[in-house]
Amino acid sequence: MYTLQDIAKMIDHSLLHPTMTDKDLIEGCQIAKEYDVAAVCIKPYFVKEAAEILKGSDVKVCSVIGFPHGNGTIQAKVFETRLACKDGATEIDMVVNAGKVLGEDWRYVKKEINAINKECLKHGAILKVIFENDFLPKDKHKIKLCKICSTIGVAFIKTSTGYGYVKQANGDYNYKGATEHDLILMRKYADPNVQIKAAGGVRSLDGLLKVRELGCTRLGATATIAILEDAKGRLGLDTNSVSQTKDVSGY
Repeated sequence: MYTLQDIAKMIDHSLLHPTMTDKDLIEGCQIAKEYDVAAVCIKPYFVKEAAEILKGSDVKVCSVIGFPHGNGTIQAKVFETRLACKDGATEIDMVVNAGKVLGEDWRYVKKEINAINKECLKHGAILKVIFENDFLPKDKHKIKLCKICSTIGVAFIKTSTGYGYVKQANGDYNYKGATEHDLILMRKYADPNVQIKAAGGVRSLDGLLKVRELGCTRLGATATIAILEDAKGRLGLDTNSVSQTKDVSGY
């Protein structure tokens, strides 16, 4: 059984689409504050503004590094991390260098993740490492990333950016995001102290509950309102009862 707060505090409200305007980002931060989610995941240039909007709330500011394809230099990613933390981010979602992972240059991969994790810790922030599983068709690469992240001691590992589009056989581009197979794999091979964040393709309360059953403690979501309004409906709460906590049963 879960409370409404349990569900809300599992959500990182995602505000990362490239077409989102400042007005969209402001409104998104206000939604996150109203629904008292875990964090907003915000574009780097808007971290300072987001921190101001969320001041006094229990909603954390998360920013993204090397987003969405992870191809920047280690030095650039560390610098991005430092700026985001100084602007008010207390959580960092960093994309690994997929080419280095696929090329199995594990020394480089470990060096990059370790450098960014150290920069986060220096500023009192936590690191979530995005694997971008759609780019990694072989389980062995995901397993190795789980082990590296466990050795380093990052806070979270994360499935996807939500923008890891892969060319399909018909020429279209699409992505799978957080799959049951990958979540089971990541929970199996990551240290129990490393939490898991599902991202990409989960747009409903039932989807959230499913990934929670698979061991996830965070979900990156754009469908925050729909998920939490559904939760309130099942709990029998009115729309002004966001802060109430009542056991969720019957799932």
